[in-house]
Amino acid sequence: MKSEHQAEVDRLRGLVEEHLLELLPKTSAWSEVLFDAMHYTLSLPGKRIRPILLLLAYRAAGCSKEEESAAMYFACAIEYIHNYSLIHDDLPAMDNDDLRRGKPTNHKVFGEAMAILAGDGLLTAAFGLMLTGCKIYWGNKHANFRNDDFETRAYLLESRLMAAYVIALSCGEYGMVAGQAADITAEGKAASADLLDFIHINKTAALIRGSVEAGAFLGKAELATYSFREYGEFIGLAFQIVDDILDVEGKTEDIGKTAGKDEAAGKLTYPAVHGMEASKARVKELTEQAVATIGKAKGLDDRVDEFYVGILQEFALDLAGRVK
Repeated sequence: MKSEHQAEVDRLRGLVEEHLLELLPKTSAWSEVLFDAMHYTLSLPGKRIRPILLLLAYRAAGCSKEEESAAMYFACAIEYIHNYSLIHDDLPAMDNDDLRRGKPTNHKVFGEAMAILAGDGLLTAAFGLMLTGCKIYWGNKHANFRNDDFETRAYLLESRLMAAYVIALSCGEYGMVAGQAADITAEGKAASADLLDFIHINKTAALIRGSVEAGAFLGKAELATYSFREYGEFIGLAFQIVDDILDVEGKTEDIGKTAGKDEAAGKLTYPAVHGMEASKARVKELTEQAVATIGKAKGLDDRVDEFYVGILQEFALDLAGRVK
């Protein structure tokens, strides 16, 4: 990634890290262990891909640096959702993993019951954060308009509600949860390319797509929103295929979780269904589609910022570069 692009990604990652734990709701002394369990997983070193993508899309939609704080509630919320999914995914009843980001998984530290509650707490906190983002805008603390300008307030609130809506869709029974359910029921069954696509598009790609689409809605990129959505789905699917490949070719110390566990569990993966070479070719194809799709956004809306479109394009290329 170009140095100026990398510097901006690093700056946005720093903003996310700065606010991620700060915005985490405090619990009472009687349930302090719940807060500790939520804090534990959030504080583990992560790439913060989803909140960064949301902020990049927000800036690509034409919003200024001064407006970034308005999107931070949604960026942190989506990282809360992602971390809740990791906690639950690692449980013995799910993928049964002992390592996450190179550290013991939540249930190994706090026990299964508290890990389940920590995931529940993060998911609930995420929706509380997004509603806070809506409420603050309605309260006229971030926007420059008269108190009686109802039309402007309603417009700003609508963009935030739409962002929350697409995030809700991406993580629920029409997104990540549906993919998780299909993934569990598919274990040990005959390989099916259609079922594999359903699992990957929902289990992983949906939340990444939701991150990008929510950023576009927050930035009010009305004419280009579909380009952002398609870009998110392309890189989301590529991300999961890369993960499948690394589970076979990667090392535990490099990927931060137990290598080879998908094959051991009988999971449907791209290499298992399509073979390694075809899987790598699919990553290349999806990456090219993502780069081309987001590149068209500028022609759809004059507010779209070419600098941030360039970062999104390089983001996709760097993701594909994780596999050789």
